[in-house]
Amino acid sequence: MLHSLSVAVSLAASRPDLQVDVAATDSAVLRRARDIVEVLGPSRINWRLLGPGWLRAIRMPDGGPPKLPMLVANACRLAAYDVIVAPERTTAALRKLGVKSKLVYTQHGAGDREGPFEARLGAFDLVFAAGRKQYERLIQEGLVAPENCAIVGYPKFDLVDALKPDLPRLFAEQRPTVLYNPHFHAGLSSWPDWGRQVLDAFAGQTRYNLIFAPHLRLFGSRPPGEVPELAAYLGNPAIHMDPGGSAAAIDMTYLRMADVYLGDVSSQIYEFLRAPRPCVLLNPGHTDWRGDPSYGHWRFGPVVEDIHQLLPTIAAAQTGHPQFRPVQVAGFNETFEIQGEPASSRAARAIAGLLGPSPVADRSTMQR
Repeated sequence: MLHSLSVAVSLAASRPDLQVDVAATDSAVLRRARDIVEVLGPSRINWRLLGPGWLRAIRMPDGGPPKLPMLVANACRLAAYDVIVAPERTTAALRKLGVKSKLVYTQHGAGDREGPFEARLGAFDLVFAAGRKQYERLIQEGLVAPENCAIVGYPKFDLVDALKPDLPRLFAEQRPTVLYNPHFHAGLSSWPDWGRQVLDAFAGQTRYNLIFAPHLRLFGSRPPGEVPELAAYLGNPAIHMDPGGSAAAIDMTYLRMADVYLGDVSSQIYEFLRAPRPCVLLNPGHTDWRGDPSYGHWRFGPVVEDIHQLLPTIAAAQTGHPQFRPVQVAGFNETFEIQGEPASSRAARAIAGLLGPSPVADRSTMQR
């Protein structure tokens, strides 16, 4: 939602000739989107809750309704739109369902993991790239034609800056705060092999506070009390657990609070580096990562090969951060193309380009 909502707001404001609808398959998501837009100010957006209700009631492990059945159920309704903008790739299935609308993929992160660079992107008429690095990889791997890819920056930053979420006080003791952000992908995540040992290490020390905020698909939307693997850490004053993807987990609140990032393959490391700080990466599978573009972000800090060296490595990352800072700054700059024009405006203009010029603009040109 945060990767696309500000684009909808910008599109509605800049093109009054267009009808802009925001549709969701989850009523809570739609309510949250409406609340965000109300904070931003008046908007011409229309809100649509997609059905059927019985299908919305089904919950997948990630906490939401099943995506593909929802697309099938709503294909005819979606086909009525000239352009469909989506922050996820399952929407590419609309092509196989006979939908002829223009499809736009906004991305929902700007990481290096190989998974998002896949053949389904070819179904979209327009694919956004946050910066030159992402753009060049999409083109070089033959996933998207240059004319179907637009570098727009990172609209999520616009939304977070506008909302200015408060930073809560999570811990009684003021200590350096580490954010542990494991991915959900079983073959790439540090959680299956090392996750419990990471939590044990922080539970048994008093030097750091830990925010445990994994990818929301790791445990779905369950609160920590309903996750058996986390029961032993409930009530620990040095550990804050948020496995359910709360607002703070996705609006960069935790990323802004943390002094150290601890993770594996999540794209959130790039959001964290909007303010360069120490990073530590976990390699339980002893992956040969050097030179692999899918692990480009592992250059941003020391890589842990032995879990028993976790806490010493975190301490070393803090004292040794000056040697990694230039690499972090360069990596951030090649990932995000930041300009004076907001990314949301650039993205809205790219979408509008699929529909041609505004009739209002045409009339003003004729009058001149």
